[in-house]
Amino acid sequence: MEKQRTTPEYYPLTLNALTNACNQLSNREPVVSFDEKTVVRALDSLRDKKLVWVVSAAGSRTPKYEQRLTEVLGLKEPEAAVICLLLLRGPQTPGELRSRSGRLFAFEDLGQVEAALQGLGDRPAPLVKALPKQPGAREARYAHLLSGEPQWAPPVREVRPEAATLEVRAENERLAALEQRVTELTGVVAELRKQLEEFRKHSSSQLTG
Repeated sequence: MEKQRTTPEYYPLTLNALTNACNQLSNREPVVSFDEKTVVRALDSLRDKKLVWVVSAAGSRTPKYEQRLTEVLGLKEPEAAVICLLLLRGPQTPGELRSRSGRLFAFEDLGQVEAALQGLGDRPAPLVKALPKQPGAREARYAHLLSGEPQWAPPVREVRPEAATLEVRAENERLAALEQRVTELTGVVAELRKQLEEFRKHSSSQLTG
């Protein structure tokens, strides 16, 4: 769906081109690394569902593949752009969908994105759904339902402590290590004193005897 709109001169796609598209590093979430066998298995499954066709170009011995999802589902152009982005990058807000849709469809405003989402969600068999809004988020994210109920959690962002905090933690760790060492040495000294005292007593008893 993406390549049909962004690089129509190379569409339909050969197996090699389709595999490279799947493994593209940009505009993908998550980034994958499929081999051709994995892609072929997916194509066979999609062909069984009538969602992919094999086409033969004149003078070419290499089969090419063409998507039929938009036709089978009767997707309008803005709806197809939304579904395509949700398939490529997972759950997104209407604002994210609009900002990333430039090469697929030029939404005039946020209302047009929301209208497309509503059209997809109001079908007898909904194709998208709004996820629960996350704390502090201004917009809800939407997910496609082409592979069942979405299993999604917001990405966990690592919060790196400030430099001063890291320095203080390092100092505390050094102090703790020193205290542990002092405790160990104190025990060693106490044991040596005990042994020395016993030695003195033993030597004194021998001299007395």
